[in-house]
Amino acid sequence: MGAPTTDFYGLEGHLDDDEREVLLGMREFLAREVAPIITDHWVHATFPFEIIPGLAALGTAGLAFDGPGGGKRRFLLDGMLAMEMARVDPSIATFHGVHSGLAMGSIQLCGSDEQKERWLPAMARWEKIGAFGLTEPDAGSGAAGGLTTTATRDGDEWVLDGEKKWIGNATFADLTIIWARDTTSDEVLGFVVEKDTPGFSTEAIGDKIALRVVQNAHITLDGVRVPEANRLQHANSFDDTGRVLLMTRAGVAWMAVGCALGAYEHALAYATEREQFGQKIGGFQLIQDLLVQMLGNTTASAALCVQLSHLQDAGKATDAQASLAKAFCTVRMRETVGYARELLGGNGILLDHQVGRFVADAEAIYSYEGTREINTLIVGREITGIGAFV
Repeated sequence: MGAPTTDFYGLEGHLDDDEREVLLGMREFLAREVAPIITDHWVHATFPFEIIPGLAALGTAGLAFDGPGGGKRRFLLDGMLAMEMARVDPSIATFHGVHSGLAMGSIQLCGSDEQKERWLPAMARWEKIGAFGLTEPDAGSGAAGGLTTTATRDGDEWVLDGEKKWIGNATFADLTIIWARDTTSDEVLGFVVEKDTPGFSTEAIGDKIALRVVQNAHITLDGVRVPEANRLQHANSFDDTGRVLLMTRAGVAWMAVGCALGAYEHALAYATEREQFGQKIGGFQLIQDLLVQMLGNTTASAALCVQLSHLQDAGKATDAQASLAKAFCTVRMRETVGYARELLGGNGILLDHQVGRFVADAEAIYSYEGTREINTLIVGREITGIGAFV
């Protein structure tokens, strides 16, 4: 995590030399190209497209995948990269995660060999950017049984009708994964809808208080015709959608750690500079108490994520384990960014001091990829054997 005060238990030591070089490359890129400009983009709710060539040069899209467009690297490195991005700006981590994890992951896990060859290499090079359309205006946590977007077979094509909401990257994505319910079988299927397909329209969602750099869209599908060749051939039920979410939910846990770390690091820097009553406030006991609580939260969360990544790399991670990480880390994140804002006093609400951005962005991370309540029920079912969803 960069410095002894933040990587307090030396978790970067779990990376090998080559992996550490990739992580340091990301860290340098973020410091050079993202950190100086991101607050202005956050204020104006715009996306810094100018960073995409530099991001592409890092080769981090599809890093954990084996096959076309994949990097054959460990989930551990992929997770630490998500944390690294989020500690500078959670929106950039989300942008990367939607493209590399949700969109590429859907094709990697649910596509045919031909589909992987067709799309993943270009996506790995960021020549084609992906989005992931699951959530609907009236189906968020209840997406498994409540999707209303439909897919109707018509010869060699499928006709998609419905709406999607909160779809990151969708305003400019070249490919959007759309999950829809087959009107014949009632099963959830996956489709790759290409940009400018007739009947597919997006409207940017504005006035957000969190992840303002992410370009979320409300998607309308009005008689969108998609060839059978663009139906993900191994996505035959919501269980297949769940395989994608298991992988990416772990990444969101890592993002939560990064968001908390970003707030903590800015608060720590402030505590060593700000003076009151004739001395640095970092020398006051109550300030040190806040810093130690923040460090404890981030260290415990990061350690949990490291072990989850080891389980992923061994092919042993379960839905419940990913859900526990997402629920735990986001709660600790929310607490940590609150402590950071408290430490800064009134300055904590000024973007000049950065912490306010993390406080706001934490609210989105807390909710997406399964709310705390839904992830809690997934874990609760696992440990009791009793489902308590309704």
